[in-house]
Amino acid sequence: MITNIKKAIGFFLLAAVAGFAGAGVYDQVTEKHNQISGSQQVEKQPARLANFLNDKPAMAATEFVDASESSVPGVVHVKTSYSAVANGQQFYNPFRDFFWGDQGFKSPAPAMSSGSGVIITDDGYIVTNNHVVENAEKVEVTLNDKRTFTAKVIGTDPSTDLALLKVDEKGLPFIPYGNSDNVRVGEWVLAVGNPFNLTSTVTAGIVSAKARNIHILPDQQFPIESFIQTDAAVNPGNSGGALVNTEGDLIGINTAIASNTGAYTGYSFAIPVNMVKKVVDDLLEYGNVQRGFIGINIRDIDSKLAEEKGMSSLKGVYVAGLSEGGAAAEAGIEEGDIITHVAGNPVNTSPELQEQVSRFRPGDKVEVALLRGKSAKTVAVTLRNKNGNTKIVKNEMVSLLGAEFEQLSSDEEAKLGISNGVKISKLNAGKLRSAGIREGFIIQNIDKKEVRSTDDIVSALQNKKGGVLIEGIYPNGMRAYYGFGL
Repeated sequence: MITNIKKAIGFFLLAAVAGFAGAGVYDQVTEKHNQISGSQQVEKQPARLANFLNDKPAMAATEFVDASESSVPGVVHVKTSYSAVANGQQFYNPFRDFFWGDQGFKSPAPAMSSGSGVIITDDGYIVTNNHVVENAEKVEVTLNDKRTFTAKVIGTDPSTDLALLKVDEKGLPFIPYGNSDNVRVGEWVLAVGNPFNLTSTVTAGIVSAKARNIHILPDQQFPIESFIQTDAAVNPGNSGGALVNTEGDLIGINTAIASNTGAYTGYSFAIPVNMVKKVVDDLLEYGNVQRGFIGINIRDIDSKLAEEKGMSSLKGVYVAGLSEGGAAAEAGIEEGDIITHVAGNPVNTSPELQEQVSRFRPGDKVEVALLRGKSAKTVAVTLRNKNGNTKIVKNEMVSLLGAEFEQLSSDEEAKLGISNGVKISKLNAGKLRSAGIREGFIIQNIDKKEVRSTDDIVSALQNKKGGVLIEGIYPNGMRAYYGFGL
């Protein structure tokens, strides 16, 4: 099995989660086409309240004692327990065989895993990776001073692999936000985490690259990958830990390693803190991430494309297509335009463009600078949500249901012979799971009313009291009906 996996994907880009006794990290890594989705002070303060500490990048240094001493107390050990058999159905994951040998389809015992997390406020908010707590039935965090707390999952964002936890405690040490826009290639950084269940481990390295897309989120409809790449040693258990600069400021959340062994062999990858801040703010304010979409298909500009299109420069990102009636089309962007800046920040790769747009919400107006032929233009683009409008939808009802939803593609509708429905892409504890519904179920009707969007689900249930009837279909064509009370 190991040999077959190696032949299939060459080498692994593995999420650095430790201590798995059961199901592992991610499924087989596959590439996906680009989908575009879319915050200066004088003293350190809790991260969710803070902006950026300064506008200067940390200077290179070989003395890391101060940064280590200030950041280590703000990193926690995250331990999760969960059932490796979901909804009575056994699942197979080739990465389990890779790490622990060929186990076939034996029914595993309840499993435990562990990773790291970063305290971002003194009142107990903690950031970690989604894959650290995904499907967890119980989450515990152990502080550097050995105190242990049960944590509540406030929200998750699988599209960026981030999760927000909360423990009921005050006066906690925390790591203040830095500004990942100011991070420079060659800058010294520290990775702080709990590899191999070893607590409070610090490693050092330099920033090797920025805006890396390593395709570790293949199952997400709108993945956003724009990682900071470093050569700081990161191993299983570091997932969700801190990447800090020599000032001790948080500049990223360690997430993955490039490896063909499952352990560190040269490079690690961290989610930029500016992206983290937007996700955290949204989860706190709305209960889910409000992602703005610009409505374009893009290509990175290389020598071949430049020659084909007669371009004199390789800078910018090429607009290969537009969503009909989308935000970009409405703003006057045309196919063949070259986008050079978003909100005043230069973009030269698809991940850079994704990262910039991901900082905004539906309804936000974003300045986009572009080249059309030899003419430079600037247009204001009003971002849309994934349903094509500018609404911000709070997530109390969706949180109660315990699910994440996604629109059906035209191919899915055609395959099933249906014309409406919303698919459950992720299922956590909540009303739907309690009713017996499984992931992948497509909700077509609620109380005999058609469902075409997440907004329809929220509208149908927002003021509902009493029994609810849900009708729909599974991807295998099996129809099902479920009922529950509100």
